[in-house]
Amino acid sequence: MATRAIPKPHLRVSTTSSRSSSPVLSETTRFHQELNLSDGRTLGYAEYGNSTDYPLIYFHGYPSSRLEGWGFGKWPQKHGFRLIVPDRPGFGLSSYQPNRRLLDWPADVQALVSHLGLSRFAVMGCSGGGPYAVACAHLLPPQMMSAVAVIAGSPPWTAGIENVTVSRKLLSRAATNCPTALEMALNPLLGVIKWIGESAPVSRWLDAWIEGMKMEKEKGDEQDVQEELSTEEARKRMMATSFEAFAQGSAAAVQEARLLSQDWGFEFQDVPYKGIRIWHGTKDTNAPIGMVRYMAERLPKPVFHELNEDHYTMGHHFEEAIVDLIGIETRKKGDGSC
Repeated sequence: MATRAIPKPHLRVSTTSSRSSSPVLSETTRFHQELNLSDGRTLGYAEYGNSTDYPLIYFHGYPSSRLEGWGFGKWPQKHGFRLIVPDRPGFGLSSYQPNRRLLDWPADVQALVSHLGLSRFAVMGCSGGGPYAVACAHLLPPQMMSAVAVIAGSPPWTAGIENVTVSRKLLSRAATNCPTALEMALNPLLGVIKWIGESAPVSRWLDAWIEGMKMEKEKGDEQDVQEELSTEEARKRMMATSFEAFAQGSAAAVQEARLLSQDWGFEFQDVPYKGIRIWHGTKDTNAPIGMVRYMAERLPKPVFHELNEDHYTMGHHFEEAIVDLIGIETRKKGDGSC
């Protein structure tokens, strides 16, 4: 399949985000930035870490939002990278995009990096964000990306769905055949879940759990990575991260359930970027390893790490993957390559 050209973006910068003001934005403002796109949509994004460090554009999981970047803690400062996390259409601050395709995403990313003045950057997609990282490797100019990584990524269903869980098959079927009915069922349910989550008993339980986690980390070696937040602030961030994906309702989640279970719109062997780094657990039931191997066998020169982990324990290797990803640019500069 031939590579589709991306139209050059014509940007209208929003009042909450501009190239000149980014370095002096407050921490709170940096988490809630917006960019007006040429088609009238809004692209929401967050930034973490030093704005002068090397940029890593991170594609959040499903369903999630730009606030997933909070989970990186102090890693941006520790390892010297600027973390940029955009909301996909319909999630968080980003406008819903009817009839969107997975291959529409690279144009939004190109608009964002043009606005931020980035000529080179790394890309990482985690879980549901993984296919979007591969889409960028397919459509963005390879010289723009120092590295592309997929961590515990959603696999291509074209590989065969024999090992896909029944619940995911049912979600895909409902999202494809009766999306409106699925939205109507999910929206009130989300409201009830949020009400319960913000209730006093649940807040007290979360506070106790957070305090326990803090005590465990103080005994270990993670305290230098985690941000020093009050228990209340940590709880608020946890709740915000959980519900920001549904700030506009469930339409985007329903749409993406369909997108991730359909053909991605390109052949893996046609991807011009060489050397996509894939980190995946052999015990992952959310994203069966066989389907990921199918993709890796067809991508040009991938670097494939198979680990004895499941979808969630892959988090133990997240920092390792980040260090590897950011280090690629340093190594290329060291040997004189570009």
